[in-house]
Amino acid sequence: MSIKYSITLSSFRNIVEPVEQTLDRLLNQGYDAIEMFGEPESVQLEYLRELFQSYNISICAITGMWGSISPDGWKRKLLSSDQSLIRSSQKYVKQCIDMCHLLGGKKLNICLFADDKLASIDKNHQAISEQEKVPVIQRVLPILSELAKYANDRGIRILLEPLNRYSTPYCTTAADAVAIAQKINQDNFGVLLDTFHMNIEEDSFENAITSTEGLLHHTHFADNNRKMPGLGHIDFKTIMKALNRIGYNSEYISFEPNLTSDRYRADTEFGLNFIKSLYKRIEETL
Repeated sequence: MSIKYSITLSSFRNIVEPVEQTLDRLLNQGYDAIEMFGEPESVQLEYLRELFQSYNISICAITGMWGSISPDGWKRKLLSSDQSLIRSSQKYVKQCIDMCHLLGGKKLNICLFADDKLASIDKNHQAISEQEKVPVIQRVLPILSELAKYANDRGIRILLEPLNRYSTPYCTTAADAVAIAQKINQDNFGVLLDTFHMNIEEDSFENAITSTEGLLHHTHFADNNRKMPGLGHIDFKTIMKALNRIGYNSEYISFEPNLTSDRYRADTEFGLNFIKSLYKRIEETL
């Protein structure tokens, strides 16, 4: 297993420092790439491409900015009773695909946010029955299939990321994402797993990861408190072993923490070294 490491630039959006300084520090800390946030209408793409090239740093993926993570996230809903929202969401995904292609990235994550009115949601737990998921998901399959074809023409892989139930109740587990990916049945449509969400939703990290074999092409790492790995209580040793078991070769572990202005320099270095050290110890036992 030859793991590469990246970090989401969206984690730095509230950190006041020039992006050049961020890139320089990340390279010095040992990151192989960065994951650019998906706001194609609010960034200067040509400038960014030249900037990243000047630092000789790769863009491994685009992070879709869904839900409350973005001011425009509320209108990015591929599951909606409002056709204008669906069209707007499709346009957004295509813009992110084009952005990814321009910046030399290879992957884009999609999350299935939805209107509450599509099913009777348990408001206390943001949960719906498996039976209620089926007709709603069925409606989005043609949309995802069309977006996957658009991405394939540009050499981009679309990855479906299950989130925890407090974000969206329709795709919350690896099993949900795998079932959808199998229905789409396109080589460039796969799965992304995020350890923060898995900690809430999955019965077993090991079983969830194993179930995505052949479909898992990217991971987001953050601890249970959304800090860098090693600063909470998630068992990353089990996660790394499971990734090794399914042959997660030449893919990225991409860190997606919440960073604070007083700790971000130390935390980004600590978390990366924590995972690298853990992986080294696992390799030595093989």
